[in-house]
Amino acid sequence: MRIPLDYYRILGLPLAASSEQLRQAYSDRIVQKPRREYSPAAISSRKQLIEEAYVVLSDPKERSTYDQLYLAHAYDPDSNTSATVANENRPEPNNRGLDTQSLSIEITQDELVGALLILQDLGEYEIVLKLGRPYLVNKSGTSSGKGHNLAQNEDPENPSRPDVVLTIALACLELGREQWQQGHYENAANSLETGQEVLFREGLFVNVQNEIQAELYKLRPYRILELLALPETKTAERRQGLELLQNILEDRGGIDGNGNDESGLNIDDFLRFIQQLRNYLTVAEQHKLFEAESQRPSAVATYLAVYALIARGFAQRQPALIRQAKQMLMRLGKRQDVHLEQSLCALLLGQTEEATRVLELSQEYEALAFIREKSLDSPDLLPGLCLYGEQWLQHEVFPHFRDLAKQQVSLKDYFAEQKVQAYLEALPTDVETSGSSVVINQQSFPALKNDTNRYRNSTATGRQFHQNHTSDPELPGTPAKEKFEPPKPSSPSWNLSATHVSAGMKTPEIPPAQIPSTERSAREINHNLNGSAKVSAAENSQKRRRRKPISSTSRHQGLENRHRSPQRRRIFAGTLEGKTRLVWTVLVSLVAILVLWLIISTTFGWVKNLFFPRPSLVGEQLTVQIDQPPISIPGRDSTPQLPEGPLSNAAAEEIILNWLSIKAAALGPKHEIDSLKKILVGSALNQWRLVAQQDQSDNRYRKYEHSLQVESIDQTEPNSDQATVEAKVKESTQFYENGQMKKSADENLRVQYELIRDEGVWRIRGMSVVNKITMNF
Repeated sequence: MRIPLDYYRILGLPLAASSEQLRQAYSDRIVQKPRREYSPAAISSRKQLIEEAYVVLSDPKERSTYDQLYLAHAYDPDSNTSATVANENRPEPNNRGLDTQSLSIEITQDELVGALLILQDLGEYEIVLKLGRPYLVNKSGTSSGKGHNLAQNEDPENPSRPDVVLTIALACLELGREQWQQGHYENAANSLETGQEVLFREGLFVNVQNEIQAELYKLRPYRILELLALPETKTAERRQGLELLQNILEDRGGIDGNGNDESGLNIDDFLRFIQQLRNYLTVAEQHKLFEAESQRPSAVATYLAVYALIARGFAQRQPALIRQAKQMLMRLGKRQDVHLEQSLCALLLGQTEEATRVLELSQEYEALAFIREKSLDSPDLLPGLCLYGEQWLQHEVFPHFRDLAKQQVSLKDYFAEQKVQAYLEALPTDVETSGSSVVINQQSFPALKNDTNRYRNSTATGRQFHQNHTSDPELPGTPAKEKFEPPKPSSPSWNLSATHVSAGMKTPEIPPAQIPSTERSAREINHNLNGSAKVSAAENSQKRRRRKPISSTSRHQGLENRHRSPQRRRIFAGTLEGKTRLVWTVLVSLVAILVLWLIISTTFGWVKNLFFPRPSLVGEQLTVQIDQPPISIPGRDSTPQLPEGPLSNAAAEEIILNWLSIKAAALGPKHEIDSLKKILVGSALNQWRLVAQQDQSDNRYRKYEHSLQVESIDQTEPNSDQATVEAKVKESTQFYENGQMKKSADENLRVQYELIRDEGVWRIRGMSVVNKITMNF
């Protein structure tokens, strides 16, 4: 069979590689070993292909023939003239049967594993899957069943089958990681599951199965967000996302549970994930999800369920859901101050007296200040509470539901709904108002303060979660390159400005005694909504700040200030006017003193310069600005710029030391492979990049210590862009595998570096060891 490989790709070399580079590449490729799960036969097959490529390219005559075939295909791949060039008085290289049409090589069945290994080293995962999958089908056309332990080579007809299975599984693993990095999370999951299924069906390599499963666990949050961000018409995909979310919640033991779901997310990270997730769920989906989670129990899930119940009850005109939310808030009230939310629920249920009574127990200072400000001309707080409730629904509740984010909120339309009025009229008022108010009024806030520290250590309270996780963060716990950035709806802004509410339907005047209490409450709300429409447009520009607790003393003082008599208000206004006048007097005095000081200092300086003149400077003066450096300062990661002209010993030493430090970083524990392109070009870059990638895949790394002495510099012309530097390098290396040191070595090397100047920067395009003395430990 034919494999889409050529000898230069097998060795990782360009067409113009020198003999020294060829030897070095061959040495590196032979030293690099695949994963330890591979059999000796697979490793030998790979080595055989590398040696064959080296034999052909190291022979000048065979390489010349091969290069002509290579170039003929590169410049005219569709022509058949290359075959003529290959066969006219020239034997084919090594009798391998090179295909001049596609630059492929012919291999035997036994060499398939080695070819697949080389393709996998080159990152050609799709080709590995294309060539390897047909091999897994036996002669009868079906793959081997589960439990057939081919790891022990029980199949005499296909002794290399376990190695092919392993290569396919690893190709699926690496392909899934690539797709993950590119943001295609569902495709990545499909690739990973394919590799896992192949191993499971063959009953092979349990450790590799576990490795793939770990990647799938880490990928689950990203898949959930990607699936749930799809349009609502994609019901099957979104249902799959909800199932994955339910699996994670079961593994963790709830939203704020301590279970391990293998995703790498701690409690805070997972709470941020849940908050980001809410923007892709409908109000019905959140209602079902968080109501079930609140039964664990979970304070965060209970608070989110309250939001879903209120939003759904208001949007779908179902006051029964709002009543259920109010009952859940009574449970939350034992741990945190939720009087404001309870007041808003009572308002939406038409229980105006309870709404204002519960509101006065709240410690939400800024919300109370806003409500009082909008209720100055009213005997109670109902006008401000109506306006605040409308803004709260519009800017804090609805934006967190994908189907309500663009829906407008109107309390007047809500109370005008016939089924809402019917429910509110039938709502029992004796139990709802009296019973709940007794529980609320007897709440002990000192006990709350004592309990908060313990509760804060174990989990976040509902409002803390809702206020502290309002952004769309990136998911942590995975490599930095693997970030999920789905299309996000705009973040809701908190705006407490008064909205213009259209005038409501006029109803005939009926004496209050003849109106039922619930109907009278609804009429009071409509009356206050009509009054709130008179708020000026200037007040609409106010922005809401984050609510902060206020002590009960300050709260009662605010209520007292509001109920002061007119005479006391005039006294207070007069006192304020006197204080303002005093402040202006002090400011004017300070400005006068400042002007006088400037005049005196200027006069003194002028007299001093008149009698004691300073020496004048001759010539053009240096312009130095405070906000800009006098010379350009290179960045931290910038490549050092060397002056034009001949290469000095100091410059050469700096270049080689830079290479040694980059080499230590690329082969070190962090595997900073991308830094190699800062100093290497051409074949040297390809060679060392392969070494670094192999070490990273095998979980190996090295630690270096270097000392350097430049021996000679060979530069044909002073301004030439090419130079050869010979230096003595003393290199101490410690080799680590799986985090443990395996061995160490000291080497005294004489190395010849080939340098080239590219856009004013010297880079290394080749290197060869002239002399080497190694001491292993």
